[in-house]
Amino acid sequence: MTQAPARAGAARRQHDREIVLLAVPAFGALVAEPLFVMADSAIVGHLGTAQLAGLGIASALLMAAVSVFVFLAYATTAAVARRVGAGDLASAIRQGMDGIWLALLLGTAVIAVVLPTAPALVDLFGASDTAAPYAITYLRISTFGIPAMLVVLAATGVLRGLQDTKTPLYVAIGGFVTNGVLNVALVYGAGLGIAGSAWGTVIAQWGMAAVYLTVVVRGARRHGASLRPDSAGIRASAQAGVPLLVRTLSLRAILMIATAVAARLGDSDIAAHQIILSLWSLLAFALDAIAIAGQAIIGRYLGAGDAQGAREVCRRMVQWGIAAGVVLGALVILARPVFLPLFTSDATVKEAALPALVIVALCQPICGIVFVLDGVLMGAGDGPYLAWAMLLTLAVFAPVALLIPSLGGGLTALWATMTLMMGVRMLTLWFRTRSGRWIVTGAAR
Repeated sequence: MTQAPARAGAARRQHDREIVLLAVPAFGALVAEPLFVMADSAIVGHLGTAQLAGLGIASALLMAAVSVFVFLAYATTAAVARRVGAGDLASAIRQGMDGIWLALLLGTAVIAVVLPTAPALVDLFGASDTAAPYAITYLRISTFGIPAMLVVLAATGVLRGLQDTKTPLYVAIGGFVTNGVLNVALVYGAGLGIAGSAWGTVIAQWGMAAVYLTVVVRGARRHGASLRPDSAGIRASAQAGVPLLVRTLSLRAILMIATAVAARLGDSDIAAHQIILSLWSLLAFALDAIAIAGQAIIGRYLGAGDAQGAREVCRRMVQWGIAAGVVLGALVILARPVFLPLFTSDATVKEAALPALVIVALCQPICGIVFVLDGVLMGAGDGPYLAWAMLLTLAVFAPVALLIPSLGGGLTALWATMTLMMGVRMLTLWFRTRSGRWIVTGAAR
């Protein structure tokens, strides 16, 4: 009678160890990415307001361009993890190489589009006459780093699929340090100004890509995997990424609508919204780390044909998501008297932000479930369902959010609608996981 509970306890501890070993380094790597922009901002900010404004516009455009292709990491993680679970490391790395070749092709295409259209793109953001030249300079130079950034995404997916999140953490730390040193040297030492900041970041990005490629190439040679581009494999990687691209674009549309609605509410509300959104994004990094662990572990279990193990680890990860959400929500409540003064001394902005901050805190357990289940279904390669679920969420969110300026409720109503959005996501993901239709075993879905 006591053996079954003992076995269940041992299984839970094993799942917990795997989740921690994958999620903690993944969180560090995720946080390192926005630190790139923060370091550039700190260095360029001392050049002048116009330079900093130009950097802000160019960085927003670059991050938008790169975030669209985040499916390179997600789809590659799931595909590689399945083959790892099936015990076919050569095919796993071969699958990863297809994603890396796709990243290089997409990066080259982005360069071809952005270089000639940089002035028009900057103008769309309403840049001032003083800031626009700096934004164009930074954007054009930084565009040469986009292929490297996309290779980093795909190669990160390869290593996550191989159950390795430590190497991406080490590379992210090295890239951050290199970026900071190069920025200082080129901006001030060489006197290149904002162009020096852009070149420093590009060099750091290609350095990170080179490290990743070295790791992947060594693995390919060790297991006898081909490094040559395979048109069929690249097409398959692109096809697997399309549903995740739809999901990402739908989520971006939700965030853009929320910001547009906040802007219509007034200056105090849009200022408070930006503060709350920055916190919401930071909390998302913590929860996304658990989701990344879910992608890698679920893909491996399904590749090994262990449907029951996949169900068990899914349940355990949901528990982790809820617990993490409760802890994060409590921290937000406790830190709110200190958090808001860090960003503003305007009493009107604080007044607008405080109720929204409480809503964000209360929503975190829901967010924890959403991120975990999102990661589980990504790990299962259930991209088409994720795309349709996010389109449904957008269809529910958009009309409700757009009515807020006319119906009233201000920023509090907007963030209540954001919570509604997360609730819809949770329901769509919960119904899918309960159905069991995501469980497809084997080396390929």
